[in-house]
Amino acid sequence: MQITDVRIRQVAKEGKMKAVVSITIDNEFVVHDIKVIEGEKGLFIAMPSRKAADGEYRDIAHPINSATRNTIQTMILEQYEAMRLGDIDATQPEEGAE
Repeated sequence: MQITDVRIRQVAKEGKMKAVVSITIDNEFVVHDIKVIEGEKGLFIAMPSRKAADGEYRDIAHPINSATRNTIQTMILEQYEAMRLGDIDATQPEEGAE
């Protein structure tokens, strides 16, 4: 599995949610609405979820092992930090991503 594109939309309002991200995997599959959140121990990602009838939030899509989660989280957070520092334009695909 290769993450071939990361698109980040920064959240303008104050709060714990810092950005909303879409990733493309292998130029074939897109996951939208991954959130970058500021927690007590730093930034982390939250996979897209919806509220169930019982009031609990359930992930719509998520990695099934920790290695894949770490790969996705590391790539997103690196891109987010680069965007925040002005090193990249988050709305454009990364160089060589095609």
